Amino acid sequence: MSIKLALAKIKKVSSDSELVSPRRSIAQFMHGRDFVYSSDDTSEDSESMSRKELRRETRRKAKSQSRSRASEESSFDLVRKKERDEQAAKEETDEMRARYGDLPFMQSRDRPRQTLAKFDSITPDMAGQEITFRARLHVVRRMGQKLVFLVFRQQVITLQGVLTEKKGEISILMIQWAEHIRVGSILKVKGVIRKPEVPVIGTTMHDLEVHIQEIHVIVRREEPIPFSVYEAELPAVEEEKIEGRRTRVPDRTRLSNRILDLRTDTSQSIFRIQSVISSYFRSTLDSMGFIEIHTPKLQGAATESGASVFSLAKQMAIASDFERVYEIGAVFRAENSNTHRHLTEYTGLDIEMAIEEHYHESLEVIDQVIKKIFEVIYGKHRREVQLIKHQFPSEDLVWLDKTPVITFSEGIRMLNESGWRTEDGKELSDLEDISTRDEIRLGELVKEKYHTDYYIMDKFPASARPFYAMPDPNDNRFTNAYDIFVRGQEIVSGGQRIHNPIMLEERMRQMGVDPASMEEYMEGFQWGVPPHAGAGIGLERMLMLILKLGNIRLASMFHRDPKSFPAQDQPMVLRHPEASTLHPPWESNSTSANEAPLIERKFQELADLIANYGDATSTSWFDERFQYPKFVPQLFGWLKEEDFD
Repeated sequence: MSIKLALAKIKKVSSDSELVSPRRSIAQFMHGRDFVYSSDDTSEDSESMSRKELRRETRRKAKSQSRSRASEESSFDLVRKKERDEQAAKEETDEMRARYGDLPFMQSRDRPRQTLAKFDSITPDMAGQEITFRARLHVVRRMGQKLVFLVFRQQVITLQGVLTEKKGEISILMIQWAEHIRVGSILKVKGVIRKPEVPVIGTTMHDLEVHIQEIHVIVRREEPIPFSVYEAELPAVEEEKIEGRRTRVPDRTRLSNRILDLRTDTSQSIFRIQSVISSYFRSTLDSMGFIEIHTPKLQGAATESGASVFSLAKQMAIASDFERVYEIGAVFRAENSNTHRHLTEYTGLDIEMAIEEHYHESLEVIDQVIKKIFEVIYGKHRREVQLIKHQFPSEDLVWLDKTPVITFSEGIRMLNESGWRTEDGKELSDLEDISTRDEIRLGELVKEKYHTDYYIMDKFPASARPFYAMPDPNDNRFTNAYDIFVRGQEIVSGGQRIHNPIMLEERMRQMGVDPASMEEYMEGFQWGVPPHAGAGIGLERMLMLILKLGNIRLASMFHRDPKSFPAQDQPMVLRHPEASTLHPPWESNSTSANEAPLIERKFQELADLIANYGDATSTSWFDERFQYPKFVPQLFGWLKEEDFD
């Protein structure tokens, strides 16, 4: 239809009637409204668009009617639910109400000494027994109005609870209340252990469940969480599986919400294994005649190494005739820690011992300790290892009864002969330390040749060792120092220390360390120290490599690296607010004080002003020839006393 035909059909406007624009008239005719959208098609082809508009309008009305009916039904359902709840509340006795709810805030008012069950102590022969336990709510599975499954978690063990209506005991209101408890809340539950008709899927205890009789909240989770423990434990779908962790929650999210991540069975297992490492390190050395010591970490002067200086105090203990010592403590690393295997703060497991004939005495001790740890992890703690493997698939660590020991030069030769080159395409030198990529490749070659993930590399070059490393008697380009490797990466660094004060001082000067700044350390050597050797294990790195976690931050409970403490904008706070120049003390006085002579006003103390803002370069604070009048400290210069009036 043309515009002309459309205009001909529009009612003519009389001379005394309100004028209507042609565009508005077209809108009334074509769309049944008094306006035209800028997107409306007013061309001759607009008739088809009107049919589309009609269809859209029909759909809009249908949706509106559907929403209206849904709203009416929802309102009706709410009314019915309210009526049911009111009826249920009338039928619920005081005894039934006491079976659920929030417990009073725990402030240690009394101590009933009630025995609470641990999940790891529940066995199948306890079926039919009544137990009371405390646990976190792990998952809620709503099965209907009269039935809900609640999964409870104690560390790495989960147990299914069944809450179903039971006349005179369990009310519908109790079920409704329970299914709205937030996941992660801490609960106190009383129930009877039963054997389920079919094995429970999705819990660690498949052959037992608890039929809930009472359930109370001890601590509610108040705030929303970025992910639940249940979500963090779900494996990734097959197509998302990549090297490393297999999960749906990325490591960055986990590390940013560490407390939540530490509640997962994987993290719980990781740090139980970490505890095993330090525990058996301690007990094995105790059985060998070592004693545990604790030494300070602050040094009086800068040194050339980011972490190796933490052995100095243990060397001083040997100079004090303690013979065999070990320490488990924090080590701070002042080097680049932006890698997958470095932290700025980690836990060191260190030994130092007097030796009788050869520094390999210390190597044999640390080798025995480490292999004992391996045996315990894969023997007594197989359950934790298997839980970790669900998210970090790996093969069990392989080690030999007699650990292979190769020299540094032999290792370099193996790399070069295999065709391995530096990133610049050159052959590796046995006088320079190797990089991480070189270590990993060498680990692969050792695995092929010796069939082990665990080996020792001896005789490191002097350029790769600290100032106190004893030179090799046959070639002073090398040292009596060794590293121990797991899965192709270093976990231990050790060797013989220089015990001759003249040689030690000379070596310190070569490395740019001033002996005078380490006087206390040098005294022990000048007064006589026995030949000695030592070694240090990085706890987090060892744990990462044994379990193949891929990132050392996952082996540290609360990791510290260069990005752990981002800079934050903080408002400047004056050390002495009463000496502020923006709000001087006379502002708080009365008006008459402002009108008082300058000499009578209360001014800021000069010392406080300097503490707040610093001293001016033009002042003469220590010049005895000048004195400053105490009542005008805000002046910026100095005046001679006799010239002031």
